[in-house]
Amino acid sequence: MLAHHKIISAALKIAEKQVTATVNLLDEGATVPFISRYRKEATGSLDEVEVAAIRDRVLQLRDLDKRREAILKSMTDLGKLTPELEKQFNEAETIALLEDIYLPFKPKRKTRASVAKEKGLEPLALQIFDQKNIDLFIEGDKYIDAEKGVNSVEEALAGARDIIAEMISENTEARTKMRLYFQEKAIFKSEVIKGKEEEGIKYKDYFDWTEPVKSAASHRVLAMRRGEKELILRLDAIPPAEHALAILENQFMINNNAAAKQVQQALADGYKRLLEPAMETELRVLTKQKADEEAIKVFAENARQLLLAAPMGQKNVLAIDPGFRTGCKVVCLDKQGKLLENTAIYPHTGQGNVKNAAFAIEQLCEKHNVEAIAIGNGTAGRETETFVRGLNLPGVSIVMVNESGASIYSASEVAREEFPTQDITVRGAVSIGRRLMDPLAELVKIDPKSIGVGQYQHDVDQTKLQASLDDTVMSAVNAVGVELNTASKQILAYVSGLGPTLAQNIVDYRNANGAFKNRESLKKVPRLGDKAYEQAAGFLRIRHAENILDTSGVHPERYALVNKMASDLGTTVASLVKDPQLQKQIKPQQYVTNEIGLPTLNDILKELAKPGRDPRAQFEAFSFTDGVNEIGDLRIGMKLPGIVTNITNFGAFVDIGVHQDGLVHTSQLANRFVANANDVVKVHQKVEVTVMEVDASRKRISLSMKTEEKTKERKDDRPKAEFKTKATNANFKAKPEKKDADGDLQEKLAKLKSMFK
Repeated sequence: MLAHHKIISAALKIAEKQVTATVNLLDEGATVPFISRYRKEATGSLDEVEVAAIRDRVLQLRDLDKRREAILKSMTDLGKLTPELEKQFNEAETIALLEDIYLPFKPKRKTRASVAKEKGLEPLALQIFDQKNIDLFIEGDKYIDAEKGVNSVEEALAGARDIIAEMISENTEARTKMRLYFQEKAIFKSEVIKGKEEEGIKYKDYFDWTEPVKSAASHRVLAMRRGEKELILRLDAIPPAEHALAILENQFMINNNAAAKQVQQALADGYKRLLEPAMETELRVLTKQKADEEAIKVFAENARQLLLAAPMGQKNVLAIDPGFRTGCKVVCLDKQGKLLENTAIYPHTGQGNVKNAAFAIEQLCEKHNVEAIAIGNGTAGRETETFVRGLNLPGVSIVMVNESGASIYSASEVAREEFPTQDITVRGAVSIGRRLMDPLAELVKIDPKSIGVGQYQHDVDQTKLQASLDDTVMSAVNAVGVELNTASKQILAYVSGLGPTLAQNIVDYRNANGAFKNRESLKKVPRLGDKAYEQAAGFLRIRHAENILDTSGVHPERYALVNKMASDLGTTVASLVKDPQLQKQIKPQQYVTNEIGLPTLNDILKELAKPGRDPRAQFEAFSFTDGVNEIGDLRIGMKLPGIVTNITNFGAFVDIGVHQDGLVHTSQLANRFVANANDVVKVHQKVEVTVMEVDASRKRISLSMKTEEKTKERKDDRPKAEFKTKATNANFKAKPEKKDADGDLQEKLAKLKSMFK
């Protein structure tokens, strides 16, 4: 195990002492959020990312050990484990190398080589492989045996070559060299399968595509693999064969005679028939894993940003799930998100219905003292927004809400349990309203894969994706903290140390015994033991608790310390929390012990300043441009407000209110080079974009976030106009003009673009 710690320390550039402490805590059942928040002294203040990296790496190494043990047992059972082989197995640092060493001994199905060995041709193969000067006809003639199926010298030599080909393909050194060669020099070649051009038009970019494997972007790898899976594309990932053969010949060819020519034939056959397919398969697995990791990382980061979107907070909300012909489902929710009333309105199906719909909304707003209206951004969303804004409701905020996944929730078991007597349209509208109030509390009820912020999320390893998303949701939930007396069992399940069973037990206990008055009473919940309490308590909040620390992120194990701080200042904890001047008098160095260091003490002081502070941003109202409701309303050059809905490796998607998100390519995110879109934008961020291109038939919108750079002035007396470039003048002239003929404007824009190339 200590060897593992050294490996992890070197790989992650984290001190071995920190790695050891973290692994010990993980083995004791501590969660990543708990370790990074409440065990900073033990780990040297490692953050969640570092703790999770240590956890994942130690699991990989333990899996390697398990495989090593299984192989050693198999080799022992086969009676083929020598001290030299055992040493090689124990020193193997990767699964690939471990499997390479094991490959020649691994029980396998019948092969051409095994058939040749059954015919007794292995001695001949070894004799030829030595590449000494021998008479192939004489030596081959010795193995002619009709009963064994060897009827000629050529058949004997062919069988020997099959054995040599397999020997070469299973050679550990050769496989290592080929693995490196494939990783460095392989080329992805993608082409459309004949006759599939029209069916696979969305893969048009890959109909005739080549690029080096080692530099292929993850989204292109996943796109090509999806096209291959759908039988639209044919995909290869191999390097130039002649160079591969040269590498193998350099290793295995030791002479220039008749036997050597047989080895050369076997080598070419072994590469083409055995080694190349094996290495290509490995490479495809490797590139898929790498692409998966990138896509999962993108998805997890997007999901985290969406989960941590600013909440509006506890408001009386009217929520609308829009629709045209089928009408709009309307629900009213109180400040806790409880469903009060629901109805349907039809503002888009006729004048009389518009009046009735307007009256219904006005009456509901007055009846339930509505403070905000949430409108889903799906079909008829913008039209419904226009209708509601036209009512001029005083003191009511009107907000478009991303409804991705609301339909998944409305048909889920969770929704049926919450609203057993309501139909899916009511449940969907409730979800829209609650998302406005608290996105995190509502989105945890939905499978994260359904919230629409991923990149090829259905093509990646689903087990790894789920593990990453579980980490992400747990991190977000614990970063914000959970109100114990109002939280759903779904959000409680993500609290450190709990899980679905204990979450249900907490809800059942709360229903039977009333609200929790303090954290200590959590210990009365069935099956919630000391370990679970230790892990969970600091992340659970009790609003208006008897002990003010129960509303904060201070862990109960540090209550005595805070009491001492207050006592030393001659005051109470409640007074200390309310008085910033008293807090400034605390000297944290006085309270440092072997167990408690400055990191924990500083965290406590932050909590005393703002107990239970919410790390999420303040909510800001947002609205799209009036009159721009459909893709047909867009014009090139328009500047529009938008909300970032998804971030990928190639750019950011932005909702501009036309039912189709536009793409801001990485090259258009800023006036500088952008390597990672997350460095510039975040999911749910409000941005201003410029429309660059519109392809209505393919529903593609190209946007830009670049700002117009002002022409630099020269420090002399000549007129500034003389120093404008052609591009500057072209820009200046093209900007304000309005043309009746759209084609004329398009032509000018095309010329303008060509000047920048």
